[in-house]
Amino acid sequence: MNGEQEQAILAVHVRGLDGMCVGCHAWWSRLTPYPCWQVDWATSRKARTITARFLGGVR
Repeated sequence: MNGEQEQAILAVHVRGLDGMCVGCHAWWSRLTPYPCWQVDWATSRKARTITARFLGGVR
């Protein structure tokens, strides 16, 4: 996985006016409350990468 994949997920899976995930509704016709599991996954991966860089684990 790379940062581009997480960014793509976060760009598409946004909160709609009704509080549902726009990406889930557009791609799979699911009415999923925001944040969906894709957003949870992408934000945790992004946080993990930032923490590793801060602590010196990733160069």
